[in-house]
Amino acid sequence: MDINIDLEKAFIEMVHNNERIIYKVCSFYISDEFPMTDLYQEVVCNLWTAYPRFRNESTVSTWIYRIALNTCISGIRKDMRRPKGTPVSVLEDSLTAPENISEQIKEMYRLIHQLNTIERAIVLLYLEEKSYQEIADITGLTVSNVGTKLKRTKEKLKRLSNL
Repeated sequence: MDINIDLEKAFIEMVHNNERIIYKVCSFYISDEFPMTDLYQEVVCNLWTAYPRFRNESTVSTWIYRIALNTCISGIRKDMRRPKGTPVSVLEDSLTAPENISEQIKEMYRLIHQLNTIERAIVLLYLEEKSYQEIADITGLTVSNVGTKLKRTKEKLKRLSNL
């Protein structure tokens, strides 16, 4: 019985120490169909399910990024197969951006939301100053593929911003 309590305490502490990562990943994938609270809850549930099998073969943050990204991306893929209704609001309105952030940051989030799921993941990790190797470990891509996709994604963002 103490093992379960210790496991729960360790898990809660891990989530608390890394909640910024979870919120950051979720913020890149929110939409009318996937509000922040739903995505966050789904990520934490998936982390809890996988936690007993975590073998410390990577850092905790790398493992959390991987689970969070896979959860958000798989949720979007499942949703793409469902018939769509009329969205309740425009995507930009669903961004969970604090009111004190600059217009440039808001524009950046708007542009990032126009990217596909893997492009968003790579940009998120790049903005978190992860190395190409760390991005590869988290996404399951090769290091050279990360470099190629990041370069193309940057070019796409430039085109979208009309710079």
